Amino acid sequence: MTMTNYSKALTNLHRPRLLVRAARFGLADYVRERDLKRIMRTSSMPSPRTAVARLMATEADLEETRLAGEASYSASRHVDVMIALMAEVSLLPAAADKA
Repeated sequence: MTMTNYSKALTNLHRPRLLVRAARFGLADYVRERDLKRIMRTSSMPSPRTAVARLMATEADLEETRLAGEASYSASRHVDVMIALMAEVSLLPAAADKA
């Protein structure tokens, strides 16, 4: 999937307004080196392209859980994943220029 496709997919997500607003607000405090490994639950730092692909899958799972009304749903985790997803998508053009 290209950067444009990821941006379009992110734009086309229909999520509750409060979730999206919270994620946008959290972007200001996102520090990739500090936050990404924690959010993705990994020990190594993935490339932005890999991170976006995995974050999209994680977000889709969280959305399914939210819609199902399952008790295991975590709004704070969903916001964290959305913050990371928005930030990582914004890195894709810069990463493509370096390749």
